[in-house]
Amino acid sequence: MRNFPNRGNLPHQRNNRKKTMKLTKTATKIKPGMTLIEITVVILVLLTLISVLFIGANIYKKGADRAACILNIRNVHQAVRANQNLNAKNTTDDLLRADIIGLGRYLEAEPQCPTSSQIAAAVGTAEQTDVDGNITAAASADFAAAVVADYPFASATYPAAGIVAVQCAQYGPGGNGGGATDHVPNDVSGW
Repeated sequence: MRNFPNRGNLPHQRNNRKKTMKLTKTATKIKPGMTLIEITVVILVLLTLISVLFIGANIYKKGADRAACILNIRNVHQAVRANQNLNAKNTTDDLLRADIIGLGRYLEAEPQCPTSSQIAAAVGTAEQTDVDGNITAAASADFAAAVVADYPFASATYPAAGIVAVQCAQYGPGGNGGGATDHVPNDVSGW
């Protein structure tokens, strides 16, 4: 067997060897966290969900305000009917608010439309009453303005059967709500 010396160990062989660079992938550490695009997408999704929530809450509030207003209309109408039946009033008799609304009457306080914000300011001093429970003259002008702004009577006399006694001044027929008639009951046959 031939004895070969180790290759590359001899001085003249070491210089002839080609030096090559070792190409290896260096392990890069992936930092935990989110990229800017991911954060932007998350924020957009959250904003979309929040906007849907606000739209839904607004629709829910409008529906609840409508239901409360129609309930107020029904309460006033039933008070008018009770007064008409108990006092044997005809449809030609005068309908007075003082017979229906006030202390010791069918409705203790004037109902307010939930969508009307001007009523609270106008009625602020209208709660001043005399010994008999009647509204004082100084406050009655404000109170009358507030009453007209919320639930005015449809006519000056007692209504016939099937006709509602009051309507919402804000969102009823001919109201101030921009032509919207949201606060009009669908069926009044059972009233």
